[in-house]
Amino acid sequence: MSTPQPQMPQAAPDRRPTAGPSYGGYTSPIPVVRTHLGHALASEWTKIKSVRSTLWTLGVFVVLVLGIGLLAAAVVSDSSSELSGESALSFGFFGLLLGSMCIITLGVLTTASEYGTGMIRTTMTACPSRVRVLAAKAIVFFAVAFVSTLVSVTLVALADVSMLQSNGARHPSGTEWLKGTVGVSLYIALLGLLSLVIGSVIRHSAGAITLMIGAVLAPLVIALFMFSQSLESVRQALFEYSIPNQLSVFYSNSLTDSGPSGWDPLWIILGVTAAAFAGACALLERRDV
Repeated sequence: MSTPQPQMPQAAPDRRPTAGPSYGGYTSPIPVVRTHLGHALASEWTKIKSVRSTLWTLGVFVVLVLGIGLLAAAVVSDSSSELSGESALSFGFFGLLLGSMCIITLGVLTTASEYGTGMIRTTMTACPSRVRVLAAKAIVFFAVAFVSTLVSVTLVALADVSMLQSNGARHPSGTEWLKGTVGVSLYIALLGLLSLVIGSVIRHSAGAITLMIGAVLAPLVIALFMFSQSLESVRQALFEYSIPNQLSVFYSNSLTDSGPSGWDPLWIILGVTAAAFAGACALLERRDV
């Protein structure tokens, strides 16, 4: 009778992941795709159109720009006041100044709200490139803010010109139309983009909104109460470079006789926003989420 030979233990199957989506003999039907900026843009577009804050802030923005702009023109039209060659586009300034607060709020919420809810951890896990995430947020928000502002101010401009022609208002030139619609829309979108960047830096919605509203209103308010002659140069600079005055430049109705003119306000806000964006990217790479 033969002695049974001991069996050699079988080697455990290799469970290490192979190249591609195949694991231990199982091939996933889901293809592996290298992520890029387009995926981040699609994600941010889904976010911004899905939250209620976008609908409310943009809705209030449109109501303020259209409502106040048309109301100001209607009051002047009914009073039979002679505008003596004043541009009819300038009456859109009042609603846009108040409406800019809505764009600032939405810009801050686009980034800071994710830190408040903790959603930013999921976002950064899905897209480890933090600069790509911030860039995608900036592109999507800028497009939404620019289109919303352009449509609103164009409607107000067309209506105001139509209503005030009988009051002696000057018909705007092509350059004035461009500045009063496209130019001011770019400025407001960049102002909102600056708010988005500040929200990313501060990571607190209320604090960032307060800071941005203060940046818009504080210089002009402070300048109004500077009565000392020794501070006249400071007072003048605050008037010239305040955001309300820069907005009025687009309507050829500057609050001062000196300071930014033409397209200068657009280059100023562009430079400030670019510098803030670079700083936010550097901080984003250094800090934990």
